[in-house]
Amino acid sequence: MCVFAFQGLLAQSQISGNVKDANGNPIMGANITIEGSTAGTTSDFDGKFIFTTTLEGNQEVLFSYVGYVSFKKVVNLDGKPIIINAVLNEGGNVLDEVMLTASSTFRSQKQAALSISSVKQAAITKLSANSQADIIRTVPGITAEGGGGETATNVFVRGLPSGGQYVFNPLQYDGMPLMSTFGLNSSAHDVYARPDIGMKGVEFVRGGSAILYGAGSVAGIINYTSKTGDTNEENIINVEWADKGRLKTDFYTGGKLGGEDSNTFYAFTGFIRKDDGPIETGLPTKGVQFRGNIKKKFDKGSFTLHGQYINDKAQFFMPLPLEGGTRARLKGNDGEDVYSLATGELANTSFKTPGGLYESPIEDGVYTNGGYVLGEFVYDFAEDLKFKSKVKFAEYKHNFALYIGGNGANPNPMTLDSYVNSIDPANQGYSAEFQGGLPISGNDLVIDNLHIDRLRPMTDYSGEASLTKTIDVENGTHNITLGTFLARTEAEDVNYQYRVLSEFNNNPRIINLNYTDGSGDDVTYSQGGLYDRIGMTSNKYLSQNRTALYISDEMIFDKWRFDVGFRYEDTQGTFNNGSIAEEQVYDEAGLTPALSNVKYGDGSFVRANVSASDWAVSLAALHELNDNLNIYANFSKGYFFPQIRQFAPIITGQTGAKYDSEKIVQFETGIKYGNGKLSGSVAAYYVGLSDRIKLTQGFDNGILVDKTRSEQNTRTIGLEANWNYKLTDNLSLVGSATYQDHELTKNVDEDLIANTKTTSNEGNELARQPNFLGNIGLNFDNKKYDAVFSMSHTGEKFAADNNNVELEAITIARLGAGYTFNIGEDEENLRLGFSIFNLFDDEGVTEGDPRNVDQSGDAEFFFGRPILPRRFFLTATFNF
Repeated sequence: MCVFAFQGLLAQSQISGNVKDANGNPIMGANITIEGSTAGTTSDFDGKFIFTTTLEGNQEVLFSYVGYVSFKKVVNLDGKPIIINAVLNEGGNVLDEVMLTASSTFRSQKQAALSISSVKQAAITKLSANSQADIIRTVPGITAEGGGGETATNVFVRGLPSGGQYVFNPLQYDGMPLMSTFGLNSSAHDVYARPDIGMKGVEFVRGGSAILYGAGSVAGIINYTSKTGDTNEENIINVEWADKGRLKTDFYTGGKLGGEDSNTFYAFTGFIRKDDGPIETGLPTKGVQFRGNIKKKFDKGSFTLHGQYINDKAQFFMPLPLEGGTRARLKGNDGEDVYSLATGELANTSFKTPGGLYESPIEDGVYTNGGYVLGEFVYDFAEDLKFKSKVKFAEYKHNFALYIGGNGANPNPMTLDSYVNSIDPANQGYSAEFQGGLPISGNDLVIDNLHIDRLRPMTDYSGEASLTKTIDVENGTHNITLGTFLARTEAEDVNYQYRVLSEFNNNPRIINLNYTDGSGDDVTYSQGGLYDRIGMTSNKYLSQNRTALYISDEMIFDKWRFDVGFRYEDTQGTFNNGSIAEEQVYDEAGLTPALSNVKYGDGSFVRANVSASDWAVSLAALHELNDNLNIYANFSKGYFFPQIRQFAPIITGQTGAKYDSEKIVQFETGIKYGNGKLSGSVAAYYVGLSDRIKLTQGFDNGILVDKTRSEQNTRTIGLEANWNYKLTDNLSLVGSATYQDHELTKNVDEDLIANTKTTSNEGNELARQPNFLGNIGLNFDNKKYDAVFSMSHTGEKFAADNNNVELEAITIARLGAGYTFNIGEDEENLRLGFSIFNLFDDEGVTEGDPRNVDQSGDAEFFFGRPILPRRFFLTATFNF
């Protein structure tokens, strides 16, 4: 037995060395593996690595890292120490990039049996993005509508219906969701954080194979990964200027804390900005965000503490009246095309309610104030046993102020004379003036509008822990992960509404109107522009708990890779629905303005609990046909817990919808190809959704309410391709194309006001999902000069499930270029660049009015959200 033990000891080979980039800088976190096995490790903060293996003979060692060409070296393992110093060059085959999300082990995209796309931090910085939509618009299978402005991007994943707000694809930072439970107050995930230059980049993992890990998902995961400091000090300052009053400064600094022998590292990033655009409303946007992390490395692992603080105000642009046939912009009183009816004149608006003085946050737009703390612990009990854990606390004060153009009693622009006659045909005359005393002509166009303040604070507690065991078998290895995810989210959904009379113009002036009715009585119609102080229309307090367990096995054999996994999850929610009362409120003079009954919360609540549980399974396989070509397939059955705000407590004696999970089945099969010139993939997919609950808002007596709850089933089949072709060493042609055929196979609408059910729209296409999506771009970069020209195409789509109105296709073109100066002895450099957003299309409409789904295509006016106008950016990026 001693002889056998001695022979086993001699059979071990030690492999060590370091990993650097072409400039000689160490690369931390590079993946080093022996091909066809799980033997390997990752490089440390100095780029150094060391591991042992019992493999023998000639073996191929692979070095890989996100954004770099993989490096391979053949070695002979005979028990003697081997030293390899690897140099990785930037760029190369995108399929060689290491996948960071939705897997318990490092692997390249080429080795993953699912579809993955990524955008690097350098590309995001050069992009000068208006919003999240500009960053992920080029990702295959994603429809991203950015017409609302800088935040609350509408995101639609291939094959699935949605209101747009990350319903089936959570937005994550460092592997944890910005909000663990969607839909408590229906806010979009990207209102809680903004992308910054402290990110390595963003990954989007498509398909159901991503459901198993951490927070879980049903259609994909969008994950931003933060930079952490290393032994190389790095500092970046990026200054951005754009027309329409934009000025933004980003910064990043990272390095070592303490002396030369310290194992503690830091990274700190953030921005401060001010902006009058991209559409000028007289309500400037402004804000700051700071994020950072401190990482402590020890012998067998590390602990990283992440933090964020945000105080940001962004204006949000809603649909407005357009010309009915062409959907072109209408001219305002000044003869200019009208892009938005939001107005700075409503800043500091307040009015009395029975519950006290209400002060509207309209000037803040989408306002978020708060942050999160995230602790991340990684520990290797042994080379084959690894533990990971994350704990996060987040708290935000969040308001979502919406100025909805044309949703008052008279939604269409008309002359002031016509407007007065419409509200009282028997009137004996009127007097009207702009706020401040300037007169208004009876021939000027006016419009009444609805303003909604959604007050939506949120608190989130979440944690995830997993244990991964590597087991070597005769012809391969198993990586078995057992994990759990726990979360509790608490939120408020308190709404106030009021109506405003204004001129029809960009940044319109508000109007005070008095008239004499048919009986000779004087009527005060609007004061300070307000003609109907509606008051509180929602008073909900909600909470939801999630508890999940998951297990997966990532198997590696000679030419095969298999992934199998199972997840079980239970959710418990509490719904507190506050009662709304109505009472007459008088003005300062004791007079009663028209329509002066104001709603308020009377302090009483109806309470109810909901609960559901479900399971998910994922199966995936990949086969390496040769060095350049792999085939793969994956299948998943998943679930989604719908928004509990759609399941208001039921009064005794009435019936209501049962709270249950929505079921999603997905299948994908395709090929992945990569050589020195061309890399990419082609896949066919199927997505089936059943038991979907969709809530549609509409107007009841002029007040925006939850109007219809629909039970839906959908089906989608599609084809998707993406490619990167190197025309030269510095010039690449990149692109993607997605075609999907989708339909509603079931649609039962419940009218929440009339309490009736009808079947409709079955066989129709899904709302706001195009049949075709595509991107194409030319990228040039020789380290001195860089340039990009890209086009993102969104095909024709229907504005609503009834398919009454088809919106025309939109193509957003972008042009950018830069020049990098070397200005120091220590690789300091300065890049000066420019970018132009939306070169060609000023007339596109990104969506119809989701609160007016019954509008037709031949009406005089059409309500829709225009595409953001062309914008020019200048940037200066200093690296030192």
